[in-house]
Amino acid sequence: MKSCYCQAVTGRLCLLAGTLLLLWSCGSHEKQQQQVFRYNQTEGISSLDPAFAKSQAVIWAVRQVYNTLVEPDTNLEIKPSLARSWRISEDHRTYTFDLRTDVYFHDSDVFPGGKGRRLTAQDVVYSLKRIMDPATASPGAWIFNGKISSDTGFKALNDSTFSLTLYKPFHPIMGILSMQYCSVVPHEAVERYGKDFRNHPVGTGPFQFFLWEEGQALVLHRNPHYFETDSSGHRLPYLDAVQVSFLDSKATEFLLFRQGQLDFMNDIDASFKDEVLTRQGQLKKEWEGKMVLNKHAYLNTEYLGFLVDSSNPLLRASPIKIKKIRQAINYGFDRTKMMTYLRNGIGTAATAGFVPAGLPSFDSTNVKGYTYNPALTRQLLQEAGYPQGQGLAPVKLLSIPIYADLANYVANQLQETGIRIQVEVIQKSLLLEQTAKSQALFFRGSWIADYPDAESYLAMFYSKNPAPPNYTRYANPAYDRLYEQALEENNDSIRYGLYRQMDRMIIADAAVVPLFYDEVIRLVQPNVTGLFNNGMNLLELRRVKKH
Repeated sequence: MKSCYCQAVTGRLCLLAGTLLLLWSCGSHEKQQQQVFRYNQTEGISSLDPAFAKSQAVIWAVRQVYNTLVEPDTNLEIKPSLARSWRISEDHRTYTFDLRTDVYFHDSDVFPGGKGRRLTAQDVVYSLKRIMDPATASPGAWIFNGKISSDTGFKALNDSTFSLTLYKPFHPIMGILSMQYCSVVPHEAVERYGKDFRNHPVGTGPFQFFLWEEGQALVLHRNPHYFETDSSGHRLPYLDAVQVSFLDSKATEFLLFRQGQLDFMNDIDASFKDEVLTRQGQLKKEWEGKMVLNKHAYLNTEYLGFLVDSSNPLLRASPIKIKKIRQAINYGFDRTKMMTYLRNGIGTAATAGFVPAGLPSFDSTNVKGYTYNPALTRQLLQEAGYPQGQGLAPVKLLSIPIYADLANYVANQLQETGIRIQVEVIQKSLLLEQTAKSQALFFRGSWIADYPDAESYLAMFYSKNPAPPNYTRYANPAYDRLYEQALEENNDSIRYGLYRQMDRMIIADAAVVPLFYDEVIRLVQPNVTGLFNNGMNLLELRRVKKH
């Protein structure tokens, strides 16, 4: 039955590929070998409107069609995109951007004569205001909350100069402007299509919309007028098209990848990771030459969180209100062994701070975290008044199903030192509800950066922030002062120093138990080159070639 299903799926993809080639041949006889990059998106795509680019699936697709003012490079440093350059005022509140003058929207019937017009600063103003407009109902509206006035914060000084003025300095604003929510769209398309703009996208990106059969396939064609060139002066992108399928089975996706019908896979399903990877996270010998393993630090910290709000009545009878108990838990299990046996070496044991590897400010020599030290766990228990764990009440740890193995691993190791952990597995929606309402004392969590700046992580511990993001309800006046100082600091090295100081405070107070810093893992066909990654796990196809 399974093979019949796979044959049907394969046939469906072949039919789609045939349709794609037929559509091309109708329009042009010049190109014989079309370069089509194919990938699968198991969770589907809900919209091609960048105002709704909340999930990775939507972000990946939208990124091909649109551009932002600035973007992160492979090292997560902010670099120009639609903006050639920018200036920051002395008070660090006004950012003035000089825009490229060679950027055109895709050809579309929303423009006179169907020919795409030149992008101007007015388009940037329109696009950013649109995110904030309640009528848009964008899930990204929060990115400018309390930072910019929608009425006076965005200005077009002329066609090629855009300015943004903040209420007060907020250095991570450049990272926010690189988010896909901030893609620049033409008002003509939004006004013409209204809510149907979601499936009639018009942007300036390297690929332009061609076909979207929801739940079946998305096809994007090369934008022949794209503004970027390579170092030799050749116009990007190299690919002729991008084809996305929406098969919901990772096992089927892997089968099609092995058959060469997909060019890459993002992440490896638990059901076949042992077949492909060694315990150390390397490609097994039998797969070498058949596929390429691509690994990269990913801005995601997996952790266990403690509720540390001493005013919460739930905490009164719980041992986790004692800092030494929280520290004892942190020292009581082997993160490195956990990564080897439960994760096949995907990710890095979190033995530094809460801020993950992959960010420019990360420094494991400057921020020391917790390592496995059962003797120190026992010592801390003794100092807290619970020798060998005697008299220590069990601690309930809430987890979601896919992380139950990690939670049980931690519980079993802590049991050996006298700390009893009761793992309770609940659905993700319930866990999110309980952590948001400060009803979870000890819980599994993960934090993926919204933009490439450590502030995205450190905001989780700022006392004036609600839950989310401050699920632990951590409150430390000294921490708050450093956080506020860092937001106004424009010098990278000084700001990074403040970030590390804050990270050391979080570790010292043991508000969380960092488990591991995640890794992006991709399987790529050997004939694909130029598929570069970064810590945001963005799908960057402008320089991809197939040989």
